[in-house]
This record gives sequence, C-alpha cells and structure tokens, in this order.
Amino acid sequence: MFGIDDILRAIVADMHLVALIMGAVYLLAFVCAVREILNSRTSQGSIAWLLSLMLLPIPTVLLYLVFGWKFFDDYATDRMQNGRANRPLRARDLALVDGDTDAKWPVQVQVSELPFLKGNDVELLVDGQATFDSIFAGIEAAQEYLLVQFYIVRDDGLGQELAERLIAKAKSGVAVYMLYDDIGSTGMPKHFRRELRDAGIKVSSFNQRHKFLRLFGATRINYRNHRKIVVADGHHAWVGGHNVGVEYLGEDPKLGHWRDTHVRVSGPAALGCALLFREDWEWATGERLPNRPPSELRRYGDQSVLVMGSGPADKLEECAIAFTDLIGRARKRLWIVSPYFVPDTDIRTALFAARLRGVDVRIMLPDNPDHALVWLASMAHADSMVQHDISVYRYTDGFLHQKVVLMDEKIATVGSVNFDNRSFAINFEITLWFTDAETISGVDAMLAKDFESCRRVGLSEVNSRPWALYLATQAARLLSPVL
Repeated sequence: MFGIDDILRAIVADMHLVALIMGAVYLLAFVCAVREILNSRTSQGSIAWLLSLMLLPIPTVLLYLVFGWKFFDDYATDRMQNGRANRPLRARDLALVDGDTDAKWPVQVQVSELPFLKGNDVELLVDGQATFDSIFAGIEAAQEYLLVQFYIVRDDGLGQELAERLIAKAKSGVAVYMLYDDIGSTGMPKHFRRELRDAGIKVSSFNQRHKFLRLFGATRINYRNHRKIVVADGHHAWVGGHNVGVEYLGEDPKLGHWRDTHVRVSGPAALGCALLFREDWEWATGERLPNRPPSELRRYGDQSVLVMGSGPADKLEECAIAFTDLIGRARKRLWIVSPYFVPDTDIRTALFAARLRGVDVRIMLPDNPDHALVWLASMAHADSMVQHDISVYRYTDGFLHQKVVLMDEKIATVGSVNFDNRSFAINFEITLWFTDAETISGVDAMLAKDFESCRRVGLSEVNSRPWALYLATQAARLLSPVL
C-alpha cells in the first residue's frame, strides 16, 4: 500500500520531470526563434513563427523543425565542389553560348548559372501517351547511360513498364541511374527497387543519406525534389510535369483525362539537365557520377534553351526572382498555366501591375481538385485575381497538371514549377526557357486549344460563393507559405 508521503513524493518527482521537459522545450523554442530571426526571408512569415513559438511552444517547435528549419548548406557546398561556377566558362569554350539571348534575359541567366545554349531541337509533348512514347523511345535508343528522375514513381502498369525497359538497357551494358523523392514515392514497395538493383541499376531516394530521424532529418520532410528529368547519353533530355503513374496517362477514373505537358530537348541543353541530375545524385548518395560528356556535341537544331534549376539551397528565392522579372517585362500578354496557384505577395503585386499596364493576363487552373487544401487556397488567390480584372480560366476536360508560361511573343517556359510558394522557395525544381519563334508558336497554339476547353470565372461567380466555402478558402489561404 502506498502512503500519502509516497504519493506526494511521486507527484513532486513527476513535476520535476515535467519542469525539465518544459524547460527543454522552451530552450529549443528560443533556439528556433533566434534562427528564424537570423534567416528570415519575409517579415510576415517570421512574425507568425515567432509569435507561435512564444505562445504555443510545444506544437510549434515540432512544426518549425519540419517546415521552418531550412538546412541545405551541404547541398550548396556539394554544388560548388561540382564546379557549377565553371559551367558558363565551359560552355563558352565550346562555343555553344547564345550571347545575344543571354543579353536579353540577364536575370534568368544569373539565376540559372547557365547560359542559353544553341543548337537544340525542341519537341512539345502533349499529355502522357506522347510523353512516355517519346521517353521510352529515347530509353530504347540509349547506348551509354540513362539518368532517370521523377518526384513520383508508382509500382503500377506504367511504373512496371518503365522498370522493364530500364532493366533491359542495364542488362545490355547501359549505365542506368534512377532517383526518386521519398515523399512523392512513399508507396513504392521494396521489391520494386530490389528488382532494379538486381539488374545493376543504381537506385536512390533523394534523402537516402539524410533520413528523417537523423539529426536535422525531420527538416528534410518539407523540402522535396519535384524535378522530372530523363537524360539519354547527354544528347536528349525530357522535362515537364509528368510523373510515373497510370493517372498521368488519364487512367484514373476519378480524375479522368490528365492534361499535362512535357518537352523533349535534343542538343547541348541536355547536358544542363544532366548536370542538375548529377548535383542531386551526389547530394543524395555521396557518390560522384562519372563525368561523361558526349564524345561529339551534336547540334540537332537551331533553338536556344536555358536550363534553370532552383531550390531551397539557393541563397535567394531565385525561382521567384526569375518569374517576377518575367511578369514585369510583359507588355502584350502573359499566360500562366498551373495546377496550383498560391502566389506570394511579390508575385501577386507583379501580376496586378501587369494588368494595369494593359497586359492580357490569363491564368489557367484545373476546375476539379486533386488536393483539397491546396485547391481551396488556390481558389482564394484566383478569386482575388478576378477581382483585379485578371482573367481566370478553369479547365473542364479532366484534370490540368501542366506547368507552362507564355510571355508576349518573346519567351515560354515548360517545367516542373507550379505557381506557388512551395515551387518557388521550398522544392527543388527545373524549368526550361525557350525564346525561338518555333517553340513559342507551338506553345501559343497548344494553349489556345486548351482555352477552348475552359470556362472563364466571372466576377458574379466570385461574389456569389457560399459563405462556408468563402470561409474555407480564406482559412486555407493563411497556409499559403507552406502549401
């Protein structure tokens, strides 16, 4: 039997333990607060974190470690050791640089740390069947190496076909490397990876050396590698919005037709895509890839292409800088296509200013959601665009997932970047920039056809939103910095 003295001693001991835990939590909250002050990018976000750390330290500390504590100095170091600063010099030595185009787009060139490269052939790939037919043909033709990187790789019909083709090439003597994101490919079974490795394919997740439960590990969960890159022999590259899953072929009965865009680039720009893969692979695995420049740098066409990689290892939010500059330079039209539209204050302001200049600003978004919370926040921002006389179109022929921008008749982009804070500041992304008349004309025709499958959102629709929906969209909008 326990006496009253035993119970009191137990309570006092428990109180000491609670006090110790609370002291540790407040100390960690103080460390997080100091770090946020020293590394702040926006006052709004930092003030929100500081107030939460002060008033609700227990849940906020855990949230901050996951969503707020950016720790990619090691990636930046690896990138420097990999010779990124020498890339423009190397390209100039090879007489591949389009200096005239570089001079017209200095911000994009500075952000990319790569110049516009001449001598490329560009093919727009509309939707999944055309995209994977082209990728599989490239895999089949590869003779030396294949670099394969996707945010999502599923063990379904499409994933198995990709695996079979890669295994066949590996057995024929082609070096094959495959990189996937841990969060995007959460459901990938072990046997899928094992079959690839047993065939001699090098397979890695992006966080293979930085597991979530290690020191600073939890901070990696919020920072994902969203790039989609396939490179064959350094001559051909495929970049765009598609991942590996049957839904990207339009076979998801819930989402139906999946509208997406990829692009094939053949020529020197493929080496820029290979360099981004190399940086990601070496950070993920610690293994340095063999430096395999093609024995002959072939010119497949006359288009100039800029390869822009961006991510949380950048010193500034360079992806946002590049697109803000693009918006600011628009004079006639600016067409933005994205499945998720959650812009920050700078992007919103630039869009409002463009419309006031008389620019035809159009934003094409999906009509149906695939992620409810992001969709609600996107609706709040889109409604604000309509209220500022910016045209918002909702794609009605299935789900819209392409990431494409067209500005005037001067420049177009295709890549993995969504128009949201996650793509601009949190995820690792890739964007290809095109300035040639042929590609711009192709993007123009492609988007003009897509607009035929859209409905325009009117001001009356925005003003008649049910009160409960309006409340939900505004609440979701508060989470914009991390969506």
